[in-house]
Amino acid sequence: MAPIKRKNGAVTDASDASKKAPTNPEHAAKRQKKSQENEEKLARPTQASTLSVLREEVPAFPRGGASVLTPLEYKQIQIQATKDVLFEQNTGRKASKHGPQDEESGIEEDDQSDAPPATSKRKPRSKGQKGKQVRVVEELGIRIEGLSYKRLVPGSIVLGQISQINRHDIALALPNNLTGYIPLTAISDKLTKTIETLVEQEEEGDEAAVDPAKEQNVDLKSFFTIGQYLRAHVTSTHDDTASGGKGKKRIELSINPQIVNAGLKKADMVVSSMVQATVTSVEDHGLIMDLGLDDANVRGFMSSKEVGHDVDHTSIEEGTVLLCLVTGLSSNGKIIKLSADRQRAGNIKKSNFLTDAPSIYSFLPGTAVEILVAEVSSSGIAGKVMGLLNVTADLIHSGDAASGKDLEKRYTIGSKVKGRIICTFPNADVKKLGVSFLDHVMALSSCMPTLTKGDDGGTPTQALPISTIINEARVVKVEPGIGLLLDVGVKGVRGFVHISRVADGKTETLSESIGPYKVGSVHQARIIGYNPMDGLFLVSLEQKIINEPFLRIEDVQVGRIVKGKIEKLIVNATGVGGVLVNLAADITGLVPEMHLADIHLQHPEKKFREGLSVTARVLSVDLEKRQIRMTLKKTLVNTDAAVWSSYGELAAGMQAPGTLVSILSSGAVVQFYGSVRGFLPVSEMSESYIQDPKQHFRTGQVVSVHIVSVDPVERRMIVSCKDPSVFSAAQQKALKELSPGAAVTGTVSEKTTDELIIELEGSRLKAGLLIEQLADGSAQRCLSAAKKIRVDQTLRDLVVMSKNESKRLIRLTCKPSLVKAAKSGQLLINFEDIVQGAEVIGFVKNVTLTGVFVQFGGELTGLLLKAHMPDHAVRLPDFGMRRGQTISAKILSVDHGQQRFLLTLKDPPATATAPTKGRDNASVSNRAVSNAADEVSTSIDDFTLGKLTKAKIISIKETQLNVQLADGVQGRVDVSEIFDSWDDIKDRKHPLQIFHPKQVIPVRILGVHDARNHRFLPITHSGKAPVFELSAKRQDRTPADPDVLTLDKVQVGSTWIVFVNNVADDCLWVNLSPNVRGRIRAMDVSDDVSRLTNLAKNFPVGSALRARVLNVDAVQNRLDLSARSGNAASPVTLNDLSKGTVLPGRVTKVTERHVMIQLSDTISAPVHLVDLADDYSTANPTVYSKNQTVRVCITDLDIPNKKITLSTRPSKVLSSSLPVQDPEITSITQLKVNDVVRGFIKNVADNGLFVTLASNVTAFTRISDLSDSFIQDWKSSFHVDQLVKGKIIAVDALLNHVQMSLKQSVLDKNYKAPLTFAGIKVGEVVTGKVRKVEDFGVFIVVDGSANVSGLCHRSEVADQRVADVRKLFVEGDAVKAKVLKIDIDQRRISFGLKASYFETEGDGEDGSDDEGDDGMDGVELARQNGDGDESMEDEGVDLENVRDIDTSSDHDDAEDRNRVENEGTTAKNGNTTGEVQGLSTGGFDWSGGTLDQDKTDVQSETDGEISVPKKKKRRIAEIKVDRTGELDANGPQSVADFERLLLGQPDSSYLWLSYMAFQLQLSEVAKARDIAERALQTINIREDAEKMNVWVGLLNLENTYGSDELVEEVFKRACQYNDAQEIHERLISIYIQSGKNEKADDLFQSAVKKFSQDPKVWLNYATFLFDTLSASDRARDLLPRGMQSLPQFNHLDLTNKFAQLEFRSPNGDAERGRTIFEGLLSTFPKRLDLWNVLLDLEIKQGNKEQVRRLFARVTSGKLKSRKAKFFFKRWLEFEEAEGDGKHVGHVKAKAAEYVRQQEAEKTQE
Repeated sequence: MAPIKRKNGAVTDASDASKKAPTNPEHAAKRQKKSQENEEKLARPTQASTLSVLREEVPAFPRGGASVLTPLEYKQIQIQATKDVLFEQNTGRKASKHGPQDEESGIEEDDQSDAPPATSKRKPRSKGQKGKQVRVVEELGIRIEGLSYKRLVPGSIVLGQISQINRHDIALALPNNLTGYIPLTAISDKLTKTIETLVEQEEEGDEAAVDPAKEQNVDLKSFFTIGQYLRAHVTSTHDDTASGGKGKKRIELSINPQIVNAGLKKADMVVSSMVQATVTSVEDHGLIMDLGLDDANVRGFMSSKEVGHDVDHTSIEEGTVLLCLVTGLSSNGKIIKLSADRQRAGNIKKSNFLTDAPSIYSFLPGTAVEILVAEVSSSGIAGKVMGLLNVTADLIHSGDAASGKDLEKRYTIGSKVKGRIICTFPNADVKKLGVSFLDHVMALSSCMPTLTKGDDGGTPTQALPISTIINEARVVKVEPGIGLLLDVGVKGVRGFVHISRVADGKTETLSESIGPYKVGSVHQARIIGYNPMDGLFLVSLEQKIINEPFLRIEDVQVGRIVKGKIEKLIVNATGVGGVLVNLAADITGLVPEMHLADIHLQHPEKKFREGLSVTARVLSVDLEKRQIRMTLKKTLVNTDAAVWSSYGELAAGMQAPGTLVSILSSGAVVQFYGSVRGFLPVSEMSESYIQDPKQHFRTGQVVSVHIVSVDPVERRMIVSCKDPSVFSAAQQKALKELSPGAAVTGTVSEKTTDELIIELEGSRLKAGLLIEQLADGSAQRCLSAAKKIRVDQTLRDLVVMSKNESKRLIRLTCKPSLVKAAKSGQLLINFEDIVQGAEVIGFVKNVTLTGVFVQFGGELTGLLLKAHMPDHAVRLPDFGMRRGQTISAKILSVDHGQQRFLLTLKDPPATATAPTKGRDNASVSNRAVSNAADEVSTSIDDFTLGKLTKAKIISIKETQLNVQLADGVQGRVDVSEIFDSWDDIKDRKHPLQIFHPKQVIPVRILGVHDARNHRFLPITHSGKAPVFELSAKRQDRTPADPDVLTLDKVQVGSTWIVFVNNVADDCLWVNLSPNVRGRIRAMDVSDDVSRLTNLAKNFPVGSALRARVLNVDAVQNRLDLSARSGNAASPVTLNDLSKGTVLPGRVTKVTERHVMIQLSDTISAPVHLVDLADDYSTANPTVYSKNQTVRVCITDLDIPNKKITLSTRPSKVLSSSLPVQDPEITSITQLKVNDVVRGFIKNVADNGLFVTLASNVTAFTRISDLSDSFIQDWKSSFHVDQLVKGKIIAVDALLNHVQMSLKQSVLDKNYKAPLTFAGIKVGEVVTGKVRKVEDFGVFIVVDGSANVSGLCHRSEVADQRVADVRKLFVEGDAVKAKVLKIDIDQRRISFGLKASYFETEGDGEDGSDDEGDDGMDGVELARQNGDGDESMEDEGVDLENVRDIDTSSDHDDAEDRNRVENEGTTAKNGNTTGEVQGLSTGGFDWSGGTLDQDKTDVQSETDGEISVPKKKKRRIAEIKVDRTGELDANGPQSVADFERLLLGQPDSSYLWLSYMAFQLQLSEVAKARDIAERALQTINIREDAEKMNVWVGLLNLENTYGSDELVEEVFKRACQYNDAQEIHERLISIYIQSGKNEKADDLFQSAVKKFSQDPKVWLNYATFLFDTLSASDRARDLLPRGMQSLPQFNHLDLTNKFAQLEFRSPNGDAERGRTIFEGLLSTFPKRLDLWNVLLDLEIKQGNKEQVRRLFARVTSGKLKSRKAKFFFKRWLEFEEAEGDGKHVGHVKAKAAEYVRQQEAEKTQE
């Protein structure tokens, strides 16, 4: 505050107490209040003197302008007054009145005695008096400075403007780019009590934690408005820089009047002062305000007229805080009159500024004052208020920044100006106040006046939104050390750049005249904010700020694709719950777990890591919670569909993808963008029936839906997954025309337990037929009928009960009673058909406790109350009724207003005992009427035939007026009975719009209306409550009897006024009278063909036409009319047609080759492709739709053969002057040789093409005339209806033969044949393009050639040695090459690229030949026939050759491994597959292991020779391990590479599987799955092995990335198309490799049951149990099971293999194996193979003695010499390797003994 005394002599500064006070503002207020009371008691006697001093201190200006004081006296008085104020502030005592020297010493003594030493900051004074005065002036000089964060301390009071209203606080814009926040509990005591009450109520009802804001009950936006000015008290400031990094500064404020008005007394409430008050009560005439004063009796009152312009005071909430202007006091002084009208408070030119101040507290922020300017500088203005109160205005609030004018020119020293106090400076050395001279602050307006009055309009942020980048911002002023003022292009508003935001680095100083930021320089800048108090844009010139994608969360748009880096993975109890992605500085978005990928990731942490760059799409932005939700699903990120972020922008039929967030039994909730959600009913999920949506969908799945209906007001939307294109336009039209009560025929397409799905005949619409609608009887009869119905059975006599066009839902019935009622016209369909007392037939829709709802046609429902049922039915459960039961009832009453009616099952009470007279009287009373429209009729019998009466219109329909003759007496006036002449009809489309409800019109009774048969009956047929047929024509009002029109009175040729009753596909049904109906064919409706395209739109129901009668058939009740002018009518026969006639026709059929046009009921003709358009390129029959009306021209007419040729060429049907690109050919004589024509291929034959040139002219093209180049499969290049261009090369008019050529050389005179291999010469220099770059050289294709290419070896690339060719060339480079060598036999060309070849052509050829001999000679141009890849047969288990299971198995494996080389690089197709590694599938290796490409052999790469070694199938007894899970990223790097390779090798499973591996690397699992399906459809059916490899790869894919259900589905399909046993084995090996041993075990158990006759299955299962599961007991149990299942001859082999497993398995028992072998040898002692196997096993075991015993046993038996020699030789080899000389000698002795025995036996023989 400024140095002024308070009232009663109190200390002026309120900030000293705040320095010592605690941070709690309430404690500070109490402590300050206490101190004020004490001071007031001590200072009471001096009150008058203080006021007199204030008055005396006002400087006087005597006449003539001279001051009464000299300058020296003025300065001494000023210094003395300042010292007095300082003394009072520091000591709390009043200064004594001494001379200058005594007062100085007095202050010094008091300071030394009372002030703490630590706080004394005074400097030593000089001894001289003059020096003292100079030093005091320096210390007490007013420093012009603005408000800053450092100067804003707790206790400061500041004026602010509301810039943002949040849920829990209010953002208040403060001067000098500061922003403070007002918590919810620092607003007012009234509002705080309201919140506390709500919290207590919530705690009583629920013990859970409660949000103290209670935003659903307390909305701050209803208390405050943006732009409102408030006075705030600073309660605290927080600076978190100590926590590390750049901390955020936060200013906490309070606007509670008790705090901001602390110190105010009633006497301070002077007129024109500003006070802050709280609304405590809202009364009829105004508001009761709480001022926060200590005196509770003093209150404020604000009249309803003082609230503000266009503000209703009753809408102001209690607890609202307002900054008010004091306008006066009541007579007793206890009521302060206030005003919150900002227009009044802001008008301070003549009044409303403070002129009298009882104390310092009157000068609070917000108060307007008059200021005497004392100093004007470039940094601002300093002045005084009332002579002594110092005020300053900085550069911004002095108006310099906004106006750009020099302050010294605007303000002069000594002048008086108006300003508004905006802040206090409690810590300033010289106490002062901050003021503002800005126009909008002084006017308390929310925006700059120049914007509201100027051309820009609106607020500054609307003219220039925050975050906008300005390309040309001009510097208009430079403040060194502070910043820059810029012209940002908005009138009246400048931009301010702080010096810290001038550049990315640190800027030391700024200069106006030099440097990059001098005045007039232009820079690129970005708006980072706007301060409404300063009226300035906050701007940054930092390049990093300009490059930021977003500055605020408000800049992030919903649906936008953004790029960011993963900041953190959120881990919860279930794993990774989401990912935080950093988009910009301090802007982070959350990707929930369900939006991480299109599929559910088992281990998201493996795919996402911190720092990884990702591309996401913004799903929603919550500005209140400051949250951003995004998605990483590629389906949503990469879609081009529109972003659905607002219900108001949506319409039915729009299509876009959405995410399932909740799946219910009745449907699913689909989330889009923002808060837009839609409900997906279960009926709209699929075309087929879905019982449980959770079985088909999962949460987080992305589905493509289209909108069925949307309600923006209710924020509801229904979506559908059904393909909208499936429901064609014809079906939509058929559904629209289908009416309830119509009889249809359909075929059963699907059958469920509750319903039959019927496909209607003709339209192919789907309809539902409930089981309960099959029969009239009991439920059992309905079920019996359903059992007899089968799928594809045709059902007749079906009736449409209801339809829902939005849901495309049709309900049918087959109940005989309802079908009969529909055929007889007695089925209720419309509410207008309801007649009181009539008997109707329907079915039970629902049964409630109070009654039964009965449904009729068109979803018309009546209520049968419990009171209107028979007594016996009331006592039964559900009244003895069930849903769907047929019921016949009478209509009891009808409520036309509510569209309701009641039914009854009771008969009217009998009155048999009543006399006849009584019955007559009752009958008369029942037929009495009231409130007759003619005010004359009293009984229904008064309404007789032909009577002229009056009727009141109840409702207006398209074709009739529903009227009321009296209460309960209904009638109708048909539209045909209203108008007398054509001129009377003003609106031809809506004739009845001239009437309005409740209008009374004169009518004449014609009869009684029969709604069932669409006719009216005589009066004698009237029932209890008849509906009268009336006429409102003027001619019928004559007394004569009415002449009723009948069909037999209609004459051919007569003209009538008709009214459309119904619109069909091919005709209009019209009414001549209420009971005469006719038909107008679509072609006869109008002469304007354009109106015939949409009959329903151009001729709606009820529209009027003038028609002429064409035909009358009274017997068939048929009437044909025409609405065309004159005698123009549709042709009846061919004789009525003539060539060249243009007439309309109706499209009846559309194919790809022609359009069928119907000219009349008996005449139809096609329009061929050549007759559709003048430009064949635009000829497209599919642009036409069925029932479309088109204009056609008859180009040819063959009456004897009944053939008509039609044309829709614009030159024929519109104007002959239109341009024609393809002239019409009417005969073969028009064609001449060398004519260039176009036509459509009619047929692709074996010997050539037949091309249609006209409807009767066909040309033939031989195979040799198709193309200049050879086409191997020419048929695949042409197809029927293809447009081709050719030249006529022969015409034979007699034979009607035309021959044409499609060769480019024939068509183009300048055609140059492409260069061929034969045209290439050695030494020729050619140009070409690099087709492929390899390590050994560059492949070049010659420009302008027929794909002629060759190789430039790397030794011929340059004159110097080239280490890496890839660094010199890339694919597509243009090169000039020299032909070095041509190998005609191999069709190879060698090129040279050396520069020396083009300087001296003789050099280098020999060298190239040498290189060609050593390395690559060229490249093969054409593949040799017969070369190709042959897949190896899969390795299996060989049960016959038991030797392969012993020690040599590893060696055999290496020998048996086939190597098939990939086809080398060829010049013809260039198919060079990269090393794309993939999956190994048990014999087929995705990584090329089976193919074994040898990269080191350059010759094999270049020669293109293919080695295909063939080998017999070989099986090894071990489990095949499938290695389809190993993926690698090498090889082709794009989808285009794979697609190109697959064009050349479509049957290569290696390429397909590599393609799958490539997609899996990109996490495109769905695409990899689709590629597998493509491969299965593309690979030739004869390539079983290739297909098997793809099946195995697909199984591996689903096992790794899919679910168990997907694996099972693929497995079942694979078993259907392949050997089921092999598929079982492959999937088992996949499970084993992936560690899913339990699944492998389950599948093995299934395999041994299905394939029990194969020993291999038992052996593989045993091996799995032994080696993998270590379940040897289970494996041993398999042997007896296998013996029981296998034939006898397999027992020995199986037992042998099981015994071997005991030896070879680490979990086996060798002793058990020996036992098994001993049993076998005892049974089969002569099976030497068993001995051999056992010997091998024992040798592996290492038991030498056991081996010797076995050798001794086997050699001691009777063996043939050859076998004996084998065993003795093997025994000897064993002993030589493992034994010693003794054992070797023993073996030799045994062998010699065996030889002797053999010789002895021979001798004996």
